[in-house]
Amino acid sequence: MSFEDKSLQCSDCGSTFTFSAEEQEFFQSKGFTNEPKRCPPCRQTRKTDRSSSNNYSQRQMYPVVCAQCGQATEVPFEPRDGRPVYCRDCYNKSRT
Repeated sequence: MSFEDKSLQCSDCGSTFTFSAEEQEFFQSKGFTNEPKRCPPCRQTRKTDRSSSNNYSQRQMYPVVCAQCGQATEVPFEPRDGRPVYCRDCYNKSRT
């Protein structure tokens, strides 16, 4: 099956972009059945936005006191009553 370049319209910005024959072959080899909806710059922007939204610094942190050394610290999960919580140093020491 031979492919020919296609002109598609981006669903985000409305610009026209080329879906090349090589890209079409790649999509087919990966088993993708849908054509791309976004132009390459919009795809990259969306990818960057998604990866930055998973950033560790944006997670809610909970203040705790380390059960081993007594140091005040923060953890990225809500501690449960009766379960010890450790600072990073004490946790790493207990793992080795």
